[in-house]
Amino acid sequence: MSKLTPGKLAGLKAVSDARGVIAAAAMDQRGSLQKSLAKERGAAANAQDLEEFKVDVTDVLTRHASAILLDPEYGLPASKVRNGKGLLLAYEKTGYDATTAGRLPDLLDLWSVRRLKEAGADCIKILLYYTPYEKTAINDHKHAWVERIGDECLAHDIPFFLETVGYDAEGGDEKSLAYAKKKPEVVSGSMAEFGKARYNVDVLKVEVPIEMSYVEGTRSFKGERAYTRAEALQHFRDAEAMTHKPFIYLSAGVSNPVFIETLELAAESGTKFNGVLCGRATWKDGIPIFATKGSKAFRDWLETKGVENITNVNNALKAASPWYEKFDAKSMDELG
Repeated sequence: MSKLTPGKLAGLKAVSDARGVIAAAAMDQRGSLQKSLAKERGAAANAQDLEEFKVDVTDVLTRHASAILLDPEYGLPASKVRNGKGLLLAYEKTGYDATTAGRLPDLLDLWSVRRLKEAGADCIKILLYYTPYEKTAINDHKHAWVERIGDECLAHDIPFFLETVGYDAEGGDEKSLAYAKKKPEVVSGSMAEFGKARYNVDVLKVEVPIEMSYVEGTRSFKGERAYTRAEALQHFRDAEAMTHKPFIYLSAGVSNPVFIETLELAAESGTKFNGVLCGRATWKDGIPIFATKGSKAFRDWLETKGVENITNVNNALKAASPWYEKFDAKSMDELG
């Protein structure tokens, strides 16, 4: 395992809790948040709505998180009210171009790692739609893209968090039983690829390798089985075995109870995951309140239900392991 440079170490410390676990909240949704607000309101949501929503979430939830992930497009006002916690900034454009094959990524036009760092980022985060089963030409494009960002983060000595989200290369439904059976390989293959030294990724932000609603013997089970409980636990272990890098789980838009059960399953498997970057599982249910009743009502909801949701996540994180153990250290201080 490579030694951490001073800037990378400082950035990782800034987004971790006292235990060396990353207990971060995510609020970098842009296009999807705008659509959700508009749908609930029955009228368009503008930039001011997005900024206000992000400020409310950040101000309330960072009291209970080790860091917040924001975007530089609408999230900079929120970055000023983060209660002294760490800041990750997103570097990619929201969504992907549906007219081109392969869900190709794109960077924000007016930002660079240098500029994100100047805006206060402790760490840089990138989202990449990825499956090992995609055509070689498409994945080659994505590999080169990640290499460039890794080198840029290296040059500016700032941690690089890479978030991979799988999809069906054949165009199938990612909510289907068929995809649930493929998902463990998609997640494991992504972790194996981007854990390679050439990408200079510091933390992998990964999906859980199973789809909870298809795990027999869980509270989330909906009746169709892709895996037994024992098989699901093994998928967690298999994914972990693919990389030596620190990795954290994303909540992927599931409800709070489902995400909590997912983390319980990860704990039961004995997987040494290093935290979470959890967004919608904490604040998603407040969208209709903000959209119809405004900021004040939404804040009231966050102070009660939102705090309850993030507290549930924090309790589940007792099973997480400190990331510094991946560097064979016994504490963060041992690293420098």
